[in-house]
Amino acid sequence: MATRDPYKVLGLDKSASAAELKSAYRKLAKKHHPDANKDDPNAQSRFAELNAAYELLSDKDKRGQFDRGEIDADGNPRFAGFDPRGGGFGGGAGGPGGGRTFTWRTSRGGGGGEFDAGDAFADILNAFGAGRRGGAGGFAGGGDPMGGVRAQKVADVKAEATLSLEDLESGNKARVLLPDGRTLDINIPAGTRSGTELRLKGQGATDPLSGRRGDVRLTVKIAPHKNFRVDGDDLRLDQPVPLADAVLGGKVRIRTLSGQADIAVPKGTSSGRTMRLKGKGLAKKGGGHGDLLVTLQIQLPEPADPELEALMEKSRAAIAGDTRG
Repeated sequence: MATRDPYKVLGLDKSASAAELKSAYRKLAKKHHPDANKDDPNAQSRFAELNAAYELLSDKDKRGQFDRGEIDADGNPRFAGFDPRGGGFGGGAGGPGGGRTFTWRTSRGGGGGEFDAGDAFADILNAFGAGRRGGAGGFAGGGDPMGGVRAQKVADVKAEATLSLEDLESGNKARVLLPDGRTLDINIPAGTRSGTELRLKGQGATDPLSGRRGDVRLTVKIAPHKNFRVDGDDLRLDQPVPLADAVLGGKVRIRTLSGQADIAVPKGTSSGRTMRLKGKGLAKKGGGHGDLLVTLQIQLPEPADPELEALMEKSRAAIAGDTRG
């Protein structure tokens, strides 16, 4: 069964913008995801069709080729009079061997030409498949058959994965969901940050002609954390400090990504002072870790302390007296 028109799959027309395409895909992917339709036996195939449509239309070059009729909804080249899915040559009497020709475009945009379809039917299939032929009638070495036509490069699949700071720090594998519904456990290299692109070899879509699999180009996003903020290789943390420790000095226990640590609060610390803990940040690409930058925020006691209020009143009166004097 032929793949449906990708525009119809996404409920869009050909004038849809890239933003409209992305919005429609996200809405439908959430609705039709297999995890949300566990009792529907067709959920997986419907979700795969949705992802295939988005993969084709989100690629600017592929979308242009499809709109111009150069490829079909599966991404296969359209040849004049030739069906790459096994339909053979059509459009009139004679068929293969009857002097019929077909037209092609080179994969690098360098023009095209016509080719006699009579005795070369098997060679055409071989040129766009995985085989290599030698001998007088074949393509030696699988190099550049038909005057410049090469098998199309298998397209990569683009995907996104949102990871937590704990995922980056743990060194363990992280589980990600691919657009076709598969899940993979992948290693997260040191130095991975928001915007980093990871290439997953051989995990992309399968080319229907060559049988080869492309790659997944996975863009990483780091989820917001309830405690920490990312600042390059460093992490930042706002830490409440009791008023008594700020005035008299003391130790405050803070959280880190890998556990807990104690920091010494100097006597007479003002709110907003930043302390640096070496090596408590994120793993760096070249080795080592960034730092944890802790900003101290003075915290008043709750409920209000009458003795503290009386002391502050006395202090304010003394300061006012010094000002008047």
